[in-house]
Amino acid sequence: MVAEKGGVEVTDEFITGAQVALELCHRFHIKVAVLAEFSPSCGSSAIYDGSFSGKKVPGMGVTAALLRRHGVRVFSQYEVAAADEMIRSLGE
Repeated sequence: MVAEKGGVEVTDEFITGAQVALELCHRFHIKVAVLAEFSPSCGSSAIYDGSFSGKKVPGMGVTAALLRRHGVRVFSQYEVAAADEMIRSLGE
C-alpha cells in the first residue's frame, strides 16, 4: 500500500503511473531506466518506510518492480555509470 502523509491511500494511482511508464518503455524500446532511489514509485533497492520520518528499508518501488518484471534494467541515480555501461553493452 502507498499512502500520502495524511493517510490517503494512493496505491491505484502509483500502479497506473507504473503501467504508463511500462507502456512508454515498450513503445520506445527502452531497455534501461534510471529512477530515483528511495521513492515509493522508483526506488530500485531501498524505499522510504512510509512513516515520513526519513527511514529507509530494503525494497523496490511500484514502477521499478513492474519495469524489472518486464525486462527493463532499472538503476538508481547513484548508478549512472553502471546504467551507461549497460546501455553500451546493449548497443554492441
